[in-house]
Amino acid sequence: MASLRDIKNRINSTTKTKQITKAMQMVSASKLNRAEMSAKAFVPYMEKIQEVVASIATGSTDVEHPMLISRPIKKTGYIVITSDSGLAGPYNSNILRKLRQTIEERHQSKDEFTIIPIGKKGRDFFAKLGMPIAKEITGLPDQPSFAEIKEIASYAVNLFANEEIDELYIYYNHFVSAITHVVTEKKVLPLTDLAKDNVKTNSMYEYEPNEEEILKTLLPQYAESIVYGALLDAKASEHASRMNAMRSATDNAEELIAELTLSFNRARQAAITQEITEIVSGAAALE
Repeated sequence: MASLRDIKNRINSTTKTKQITKAMQMVSASKLNRAEMSAKAFVPYMEKIQEVVASIATGSTDVEHPMLISRPIKKTGYIVITSDSGLAGPYNSNILRKLRQTIEERHQSKDEFTIIPIGKKGRDFFAKLGMPIAKEITGLPDQPSFAEIKEIASYAVNLFANEEIDELYIYYNHFVSAITHVVTEKKVLPLTDLAKDNVKTNSMYEYEPNEEEILKTLLPQYAESIVYGALLDAKASEHASRMNAMRSATDNAEELIAELTLSFNRARQAAITQEITEIVSGAAALE
């Protein structure tokens, strides 16, 4: 049985751990609020640019663009968004497991795909497996700006434009609520689902200089915006997952402290009882 000192030391160390996890929970909750606001604020922009692009792509038969045309699939690109640090529960493991299963099901050779990880956890995971990594980005802030991911988003779009890949997917955790996030696969390129996703509106547009030039400019921006929107969504999921993980850790610490305190009190009571017994026995012996 552990000594009173050992139990007391465990109580003290668990109490300190609880203080740390409680502080991390509060920090993640604060970050979650800002990340959720950023993700929601980006939605109207995405909806409007999608509406404009879809109105041109589906409303004119004379306008064509390589990003709107499917071609035989020889190589696929995957953007995967993970965190740079751990202590976020199943946030990283779920998405990495999903993408790995997808790759194993769709591809027979490493020459058939390439990975563009955003976040250290994804980079380290696929590097350890020896999978091809085209480009990576790490160290993004909790509130990333578009300028900070534009380089890698443009790089991914250019891979498709230069026919180095024939399709591009993005994997991330979609934020549903503070306690729920869903691993999501989204097709970035080619943009063949615009007609299906387009919401009919009464808006009328006039294009200058012409529809083809507008589409040529907007399509790359739209594809890059899909990546940025997914990143904002993923950041909200990351903070929510970390907040929940730290809350669970805090609750577990409280339960452990209660159990250790009970053990400490029992051990102390047993020690006191033994001392009383020894004193009584000694007194009886002197008589």
